[in-house]
Amino acid sequence: MNQPIELSLEQEFSIRCFADKVQQMSHEQAQEFLLVLYEQMMIRETTFQQLLKHEWRLDLGTVSG
Repeated sequence: MNQPIELSLEQEFSIRCFADKVQQMSHEQAQEFLLVLYEQMMIRETTFQQLLKHEWRLDLGTVSG
C-alpha cells in the first residue's frame, strides 16, 4: 500500500465545489464550519473503531449494559 490514494473525478469535482463555498464564507463561518467538520471526523473515526472491534470480535470481553 505504498501507492498514494487517488480520488475519482467526481471526488475532485466535489472538492472544487467545496473550496468555492469555503471561499464565500466569512472568517467566523469558516471557523465554525471547521469545528463542526472536526467533530464529525472524530465521530466517524470512533464509529469505524467500534465497527472494527465488533467485526474482529474484540468486544466480546466487554459487558454491555
